[in-house]
Amino acid sequence: MLLTVLTSQLKAQQNDSIPKSDTLETGSKLRAGKIEPYWLTITYDKTTHIIFPSKIKYVDLGSDNLIADKADEAENVLRIKASVQDFDTETNFSVITEDGRFYSFDVFYSKYPATLNYDVEKMLQSRLKEKLNDVLFEDLGESNRPSIIEAAMKTIYNKNKKFIRHIGSYSFGISFLLKSIYIYNGKYFFHTELKNSTNVPFPIDFMTFKIVDKKTSKRTAVQENDLIPIRLYLPLTDVPDNGHERNVFLLDQFTLADDKVLVIEIFERNGGRHQRIEVENLDLIHARPVTDLKLIF
Repeated sequence: MLLTVLTSQLKAQQNDSIPKSDTLETGSKLRAGKIEPYWLTITYDKTTHIIFPSKIKYVDLGSDNLIADKADEAENVLRIKASVQDFDTETNFSVITEDGRFYSFDVFYSKYPATLNYDVEKMLQSRLKEKLNDVLFEDLGESNRPSIIEAAMKTIYNKNKKFIRHIGSYSFGISFLLKSIYIYNGKYFFHTELKNSTNVPFPIDFMTFKIVDKKTSKRTAVQENDLIPIRLYLPLTDVPDNGHERNVFLLDQFTLADDKVLVIEIFERNGGRHQRIEVENLDLIHARPVTDLKLIF
């Protein structure tokens, strides 16, 4: 799938109306926030691949001398090459990834580039002193940095703690558990686990979060309020036979009236082993703060 790429050619202003004193002060402030670019060489006959730690959200190419798109079946891999041979001028491109990080690259042409494949995660580890910009996406709200949200989801998933022991469903050899609820800055983190103890795989069709009346929660609800997760830590994947899958779901903060419950349901594709759990307001207000965790970035 081709990635829509915005190209821009910026020309320096010859007549600058900013006073010299202001120019010096502004220049000093800009240098303080400067993002040091990576640099790489590309060629016409071979493709360069760059592996990012998170899915690519946006790419901007500095000139028509470059062409790029995401690799097939890999949302975090960018492939890039020269569109013309032997271009002389230096150019650049920028990338923003789903975790809110901004990357800048200076690009030079080489007939024989020394490296064709780059792993950004390893590049980051070799530049520990570098400060990466946090780009604030609308879906998280201006007070939540995507890198912190991503780190919280990663930490909850990796630590795999079970603080909730009374919310779960068990039927048809399938168990669906709510292991923990965390909260940070107006966002809930729901940590779930789906286990399959049968020899028949469990293909997932879809999953729902709904606020319903307690009196109707055991049957078709008359009044329902659908909640849409802002983000999933991992894509919903089928559960293999005798296997299990965990995930972390990010939702906006809410509370429940005494006569309401949150119903989380997961549906089997072409099957009837659907699972359902109910969460009450007492469970929500006892959510653990993310600040108790030692975040893994």
